[in-house]
Amino acid sequence: MDSGVLKTAGAEIYWQAHGEGPAVVLAHGIGGNHAIWYWQIDALARSNRVITFDHRGFGLSRDHDGRGRDAFVDDLTALLDHLGEAKVALVGQSMGAGTCVGFAHRAPDRVAALAVCDSLHGIEETSDVKAVMDAARAKTATLGQIERVLGAGAPREIAALYRQIASFNAADRHSLTGSFDARPGADLGGKGFPILFLCGADDIVFPIEAVRLAQAEVAGSFLVEVNDAGHSAFLEAPEQFNDTILSLLQMAGHVGKAGAAHSNAAGYVRVGDAA
Repeated sequence: MDSGVLKTAGAEIYWQAHGEGPAVVLAHGIGGNHAIWYWQIDALARSNRVITFDHRGFGLSRDHDGRGRDAFVDDLTALLDHLGEAKVALVGQSMGAGTCVGFAHRAPDRVAALAVCDSLHGIEETSDVKAVMDAARAKTATLGQIERVLGAGAPREIAALYRQIASFNAADRHSLTGSFDARPGADLGGKGFPILFLCGADDIVFPIEAVRLAQAEVAGSFLVEVNDAGHSAFLEAPEQFNDTILSLLQMAGHVGKAGAAHSNAAGYVRVGDAA
């Protein structure tokens, strides 16, 4: 593992890199940081270089000028330049998806694939989506973070670990500054890379009904719904989450020589390709 701290405009960004091969960036949500991806790193790093980082104000990163979300895409751009990564696959969960969507709009030529997980951040809400999301925002406004981000069936030990990881963050959903630029979903499609929407069927923060409506506006995208999972499918159903991301990487041709490490060993192939 390699790690470091990048000093960039108004911030210090902590990062880690695991494995070798085409790069995959994992961008965490508001209750997480680089440590939240403990179920994903091993599976993905067998054939890819997996880059995790802390958004400014989270984990070991520092937000010196207080720009928060306003600077997230700038920070990711600076980090990838620093690490020498010209083209990456982006996996963003909740808040982190807003960073990835913003980067995909800014530099589509640097994106091999995009996974928007448990999120619609960075995507402008149509009237139909807004109706669903307004109801969800009202329903979840007074809930605690664990109630919001984990499904009712999530093991207690996952909730305990989530609390511990979140405790290292300076920012939370109440104090985080800045905002994501939201663009119509139609603007995201047709950029030359595959786009995956992945959502827990029991997500109460971004209900599956809203994600279905938004995904339908993104040409060429596809949707994977994870049963018995809430807002944190990557924690609640890690095997299914990992296999889905590995399949996305295969679809994009963004896999190293070792081959993808699917739980079913053989993985998946395109129709017509040799098994």
